[in-house]
Amino acid sequence: MAESGASALSPAPSVRSPLVHAERFVWLHARVLEQRLFAHRFLNGGADPVERALDAYRNEDGGYGHALEPDLRGPVSQPLHTGHALGVLDAIGRCGGQRVERVCRYLTSVSTADGALPAVGPGRHGYPTAPYVRVADHPPSDLLATGPVVGLLHRNEVWHAWLFRATDFCWRAVESLEQARPGEIEAAVAFLDAVPDRPRAEAAADRLGRLVRTQRLATPTADRSPDRPVGAGHASGERSFGRFPHDFARTPRSLARAWFTDGEMARSLDLLAAQQQEDGGWPNRRPEWAPGAALETRGMATIEALRTLQAHGRHVG
Repeated sequence: MAESGASALSPAPSVRSPLVHAERFVWLHARVLEQRLFAHRFLNGGADPVERALDAYRNEDGGYGHALEPDLRGPVSQPLHTGHALGVLDAIGRCGGQRVERVCRYLTSVSTADGALPAVGPGRHGYPTAPYVRVADHPPSDLLATGPVVGLLHRNEVWHAWLFRATDFCWRAVESLEQARPGEIEAAVAFLDAVPDRPRAEAAADRLGRLVRTQRLATPTADRSPDRPVGAGHASGERSFGRFPHDFARTPRSLARAWFTDGEMARSLDLLAAQQQEDGGWPNRRPEWAPGAALETRGMATIEALRTLQAHGRHVG
């Protein structure tokens, strides 16, 4: 007689797809904005709900605040918040028109003397901020803040006077990178993938690829060693995860894709897929300094991981 309990003939338990597994995490833990982004990208949801959720973070000056970028709390508009907002608008195909005109006016108002953006503008005093984020009264220009914004605006064919000097700054910064930090390379790629001068962009990307290889900025393992380089605006003691090929080449069309062999990219994507955690979300790759900020960042990381896997042709569900 068969013993009670599971039979050898019982069907194997169903295996949830990465997308189904992630969906539970998003509805349980993510912000409304990420919930609506998830629905738009993966569940045929509309763009209007995403834009309405994003509007909750918009200020009268045309910038965005209210912890849209979770490491900067408080209501004050900041370049990093505003760059994040442009990324959301780009994701839903609405990075243009009057909404982006208002954003560009804000970017002009907070730019440094050379026309670029600081990582964190003045006005942070008194609001909670991640301990590894530097707050200065007179912050310098920063490629990490400027490069992705300029790239997004070029990709969406936005025409605004702010772009002229900001683009010139990015060219100077990218072409002068030598001892680069991984975050700077990511920002440079975001710029180079979209800037109109394609021959110049391809030449710059080829040089950066050699830097990435010789300086070993793309690691095959999850390394959190304290001597890992950190991005501008972060404290010198910050411990961060290493970067992987998929962090630089988020899509197969990226100029950074040529930096890695097919085998290296496949192993990188395998690692990304394997990082999905038991609760369905992807890990927070930033130092965890506050529970709320850490959970909000995981919602963002989960959507980004799924987008990267899907862009490279991996089946997510």
